[in-house]
Amino acid sequence: MTKRLNILYCSSEVTPFSKTGGLGDVSSGLPRALKEIGCDIRVITPGYARPSDTSDKLGKIVESLPIRIGERSEEGGLYESRLPNTSVPVYFVSHDKYFNRKGLYQEDGNDYADNLERFTFFSMAVLYTIKKLGWKPDIIHCNDWQTSLIPVYLKAMVKEDKDLIDFYKSCGTLFTIHNLGYQGLFMGDKFPLTGLRWTVFNMNGLEFYGKINLLKGGILFSDIVNTVSPTYSQEIQTEELGHGLHGVLQARRGDLYGILNGVDYKEWDPSIDKHIAARYSLKSTSRKKICKRDLQKNCGLTIKDVPIIGIVSRLDDQKGFDILIKIMDELMQLEIQMVILGTGRPKYQDILKRFATKYPTKISVNLFFDDTLARKIEAGADIFLLPSKYEPCGLNQLYSFRYGTVPVAHKTGGLADTIIDYTPSNIAMDRTTGFLFNHYSAEDLLKAILLALSVYGDKARWKRLITSGMKSDFSWKRSAGEYVKLYKKVRGKIKEQR
Repeated sequence: MTKRLNILYCSSEVTPFSKTGGLGDVSSGLPRALKEIGCDIRVITPGYARPSDTSDKLGKIVESLPIRIGERSEEGGLYESRLPNTSVPVYFVSHDKYFNRKGLYQEDGNDYADNLERFTFFSMAVLYTIKKLGWKPDIIHCNDWQTSLIPVYLKAMVKEDKDLIDFYKSCGTLFTIHNLGYQGLFMGDKFPLTGLRWTVFNMNGLEFYGKINLLKGGILFSDIVNTVSPTYSQEIQTEELGHGLHGVLQARRGDLYGILNGVDYKEWDPSIDKHIAARYSLKSTSRKKICKRDLQKNCGLTIKDVPIIGIVSRLDDQKGFDILIKIMDELMQLEIQMVILGTGRPKYQDILKRFATKYPTKISVNLFFDDTLARKIEAGADIFLLPSKYEPCGLNQLYSFRYGTVPVAHKTGGLADTIIDYTPSNIAMDRTTGFLFNHYSAEDLLKAILLALSVYGDKARWKRLITSGMKSDFSWKRSAGEYVKLYKKVRGKIKEQR
């Protein structure tokens, strides 16, 4: 009989407790699926300012947790709850000074100056609290730079704590890169805050052009590394998309994998979604028109039967806004409407506000994030735009498939892996799910949108596109099975090393 895997899943955000982007959804959906296929999965995350609907469900299980940060000791605690509607434990590392704030990583567009201290504390706290609980993980699964010190501590523990080393000696690590563009960079003179010896601050460790690079540490010190799509795992090994770490990733290519993210269809399905004006399924897609009118009404757009292009995104160069704004005036001359939801760089917020003023009946710009409006856009739009310069995986195209909204996207990363392009061979096989443009430029983006609009005019063809998308399966169960294979590879490596 195969031993059940004990997995500790470490993430700086977990929906519904905390979220700034896709990481929060992944850190909820994947653990649910791992639990369903038999893993003993437990999640640990910082205890940020708690939502009112969850605060009464928290129980304190570790009263005092002293952690050394540089020359001083900081004390925290540990609370426990569950992922909603599951038996998956979620542990919250508490420290009011570090985590009880308005934002997770920044405020008013500025990163918190003590982020290195905050996530050093969290990483150390993870190791000490789990040992206190007496539950031994087989694998510690870390995600992005905020948790990347954990594998470093396990491999290069400074103050040799024999009990700690003995407790984790058979424990392996998997490190998942959700976005290589965010690396956790800090000034080199702050390195003592990590508690690591200076011997780890070199080109073969956490040093990066004189700075501390936490993500680099996660890549180098973890047993196995993965990204959130197969294509992205290849792209980040190139100079163009490697963000300065392509050499480090090439050196680890034998231990580098790509697994697509999934979707929790209990959360994202128009047949059960309580946030949209009309529920519908593959058998009742005509009801999508009700959602379309509701979206127009909510966003102050003229209610008429024209194609609506939806965008839910961070307003940033990476997300393609540099090329989108170049063609916005041309788009506004077409018989279309556009709804944009998101926050980001002030530059793009200002430009988009000007477009909304210039074309008030054709474009709705919503400079905030609201989950209900995001769902209304998925349900009410005809086309979902994803012009990202690079995209590790992307979740919105997967939501769009299920909601019968056709994606138009740049052929990169997870977008390339999940969207079946509108090409003659794919059309002949009746398997197309969207439109991809190859060259990252305003001109190619416009061509892709125009092609999508021309196909939209052929209702029979458009219905086939919608049908193919709605039939596609990107459930977390498939992804969870791939992660279990990686966990077993990690276990194999640990056995070889002993």
